[in-house]
Amino acid sequence: MVDSSLLHDRVKKILYSMAGITLTENKDIMIANRLDKLIRNTGFRGNIDDLLNEIEHHGKFTTEFINTFTTNKTHFFREDFHFIDLRDRVLPEFSQSNREIKIYCSASSTGEEPYSIAMTVKECDFNMKASILATDIDTEVLQYAANGVYRFQKSSKEFPEWIKPQKYFKRRIQKSVLGDEIFIKINDDIKKMVTFGQMNLNDEMYPFDDEAFDVVFCRNVLIYFSLEDQNKILKKLFRTLKIGGTLYLGHSESPQDLINYAQRVGQNIFVKQRNIES
Repeated sequence: MVDSSLLHDRVKKILYSMAGITLTENKDIMIANRLDKLIRNTGFRGNIDDLLNEIEHHGKFTTEFINTFTTNKTHFFREDFHFIDLRDRVLPEFSQSNREIKIYCSASSTGEEPYSIAMTVKECDFNMKASILATDIDTEVLQYAANGVYRFQKSSKEFPEWIKPQKYFKRRIQKSVLGDEIFIKINDDIKKMVTFGQMNLNDEMYPFDDEAFDVVFCRNVLIYFSLEDQNKILKKLFRTLKIGGTLYLGHSESPQDLINYAQRVGQNIFVKQRNIES
C-alpha cells in the first residue's frame, strides 16, 4: 500500500521543481483529488507511482500534471477598485495623448481578468490604442480564455454598475440534458485586444524587455509561491514596468523588497518611481 504522506510529498517536490508552486501542509485532500483527476485525464493504465515516474524521469505528461495542479479561481472584475483606478487615473493620460498603452496580465487563468481590462479600456475611450498580453502556465485555461465563452448565470453577477456587458458580449443558448443553458461570448473587438501565451512566472528570465509595460497585473497568484520566490517574481515583473507605470497586486500580496522603488497610491496599487539597483 502506498504511504499517502510520502506520495503527497513527492507530488509537492515535482510541482515545485516544474513550476515553482508551493503546496502547503493542509492540501492532502486536494492532492488526492487532483491525482485521481490526473489519472483520468492521462488515461494512464499503471499505478500512481508509475505515472509519477513517467513525469519526473521521462518528461511525459508534464503538461497534464501542471494543468491538473494549478488553481484557477477568478471572475470578471475581481477586486473592481483596481479597474476603477485604471479607468480614472491611468487611462485618461493615454487617451489624451493618443499613445498606445501596453498592459501585462500575469496568471490570467480563464481570461476574465484580461477581458475585464479590455472592457475598462473601451469604457474610458472606445478608440484608445491598447495591447494586452495575458499569460498563464496552464495550457487548458489559456485555450478556454482564447475561446472567450462563459456561462451567463455565473458571469452575469460579476459586472460593476459602470460596465454595460451587452456592449461586449453576444448571448447564445445551448441545449443540454439539464435544459437550455445561456452562454455569453466575448465580442471580437475585445478579443483582438488580448494576446494569450504560456509562461511560468518562476522562470529565471522573462521574454520581455525591461520597461516594456505601462501596467502590470499580478493578483492573487504569488500566494502559491514561497516567500523567496515571491520576491524574485516581483523583482522580475517590476523590471518589465516603465518608470511611472502601475503595478496591481492581490489583496494578500505585498512588495516588501520594492518599497524603496515604488509609491503606494491605493489598495495594493503601486507606481514605479525608479529602477531596482543591480
